[in-house]
Amino acid sequence: MGQKVHPYGFRLGVTKTWRSRWFAKADYAKLLKEDLDLKDSLRDRLKAAGVSSVEVDRPGNKLRVTIRTSRPGIIIGRKGAEIEKLKQDLAKKTKREVFIDIQEVHKPELDAQLVAESIALQLEKRVAFRRAMRKAVDSALRFGCKGIKVRVSGRLNGAEIARSEWYLQGQLPLHTLRADLDYGFAQAYTTYGVIGVKCWTYKGEIIEGQTRRDSLRNDPEPRRPPLRDRRERRPPVPAPLAQAEPTAQVVQGAPDLASGKSAPIIPPLAPPQPNWKQEMKHEAAPPAAEPAATPEAAAPEATPQANQQAIPPEPETPSGEKEQ
Repeated sequence: MGQKVHPYGFRLGVTKTWRSRWFAKADYAKLLKEDLDLKDSLRDRLKAAGVSSVEVDRPGNKLRVTIRTSRPGIIIGRKGAEIEKLKQDLAKKTKREVFIDIQEVHKPELDAQLVAESIALQLEKRVAFRRAMRKAVDSALRFGCKGIKVRVSGRLNGAEIARSEWYLQGQLPLHTLRADLDYGFAQAYTTYGVIGVKCWTYKGEIIEGQTRRDSLRNDPEPRRPPLRDRRERRPPVPAPLAQAEPTAQVVQGAPDLASGKSAPIIPPLAPPQPNWKQEMKHEAAPPAAEPAATPEAAAPEATPQANQQAIPPEPETPSGEKEQ
């Protein structure tokens, strides 16, 4: 059988502190029972306030209670009426001078105890256990949690044989002492039986030499700067228009290639015509206009002198030969 160690007790004195801080020689058992009864009564009384943990300090003959909650307004009440009533009740019960400190949990989605209690409450309302687990995991990761594991055990969906199912997302270094791990446990009392809910959350590492981050209201791990800041730090990129200018000249500069300049690396879109083609065009241009003349100009009744003068151009125009 595998032996499991409580994640909180495993880190006591290293990265976690005790939730009851006092010293006694003679009445140790009496004070310990008083602490346990006090915490249980506060949890039952403030069940709707989302209590994460209750810490007890005993300086001298006084009693200081620190309550971590996600809804401090319910405990304080209107103009502090509820907290004063709670203080008087605790003073009568313990016969000590009581001080109550309330700390707000800014991100209850990252608190393992509150996540476990919310899942247990959903199971009591007949919500599908898989849906409740996935919702808790997704919301924790969205709020900056580095890793979360949720496990439910019991008669799931009213099955006759109890079983366990769990979801794990991200990292969960259970053996790393410097890891800021939080653990929570809650029970759902359904018509088919009791279903246990466990939750582990991992928020990063606690580095020595730095002030310890409050695991209940810490900010997520530092992320990368936004894109606009990163773009400003980059060196300016040269504009691509400087390379586009010579290409435009090359496309339009067919005469530059004929003048003997070196050809560019990028070939032109319209290749220039060779010189011999251009000369043939110039030579073929005048005879093309001759057929447009009237047929009377090429009549065979011309004088011999005119025939002698017209002999040289005859080989150039095949149309003249056909007429003769």
